[in-house]
Amino acid sequence: MPHATASWLVDNTGLTFEQIAEFCGLHMLEVQAMADDLASSKYTGRDPVRSGELTMAEIEKGQDDPNYRLKMHKAPVTVSRTKGPRYTPVSKRQDKPDGIAWILRNHPEISDAQIGKLIGTTRTTIAAIRDRSHWNIGNIQPKDPVTLGLCSQRELDAIVAKAAKRAGIEDDGQDDARLGDDREALIEELRAEREAAARAASEAAQEAEVAAWLEAKRAAEAAGE
Repeated sequence: MPHATASWLVDNTGLTFEQIAEFCGLHMLEVQAMADDLASSKYTGRDPVRSGELTMAEIEKGQDDPNYRLKMHKAPVTVSRTKGPRYTPVSKRQDKPDGIAWILRNHPEISDAQIGKLIGTTRTTIAAIRDRSHWNIGNIQPKDPVTLGLCSQRELDAIVAKAAKRAGIEDDGQDDARLGDDREALIEELRAEREAAARAASEAAQEAEVAAWLEAKRAAEAAGE
């Protein structure tokens, strides 16, 4: 349960987003979104200390050194499941066509089998969206499946890299640089929004304080009269 564990670490420790993302196997921006309450889903925190995956001593090491990489004390118990399509919560299933359309438009090198495994859908649905015969094609808007919460950024990146390698598409390094720039830009945007919200809250508090003072003054003047 990486997202639930990351949520607990964000709320209860002073670890950096990078440390939490590395330990939980998530993208750093996913952790950032959790911290700023921008994640599309809200997760109930899962204590990795109680489950034995981390110790408080290990967490303290990470808090003392931002460059320290957390070491798992005990691997989580794996839950076996039968083979079948990827499970998607009911609340997310209506977003699947949008995610599929985004992949078909932006990464045509990814096979239908890979899309089906990543999103948890069928080849029939993928084909219907591709040839625009899907029953709801008029309302389908291509959207990043990571943003929709259908998969993680790491899972999408892995499939894109695998498909590109199979298709013989060479990576010139520009995508990595562009991803880094986008990440920094998003972090700056989130930080600016957080600072703006804090300023707005402070100004609202000051205005409320002034209004209360004026009201009290008027009441005192009225009583004196």
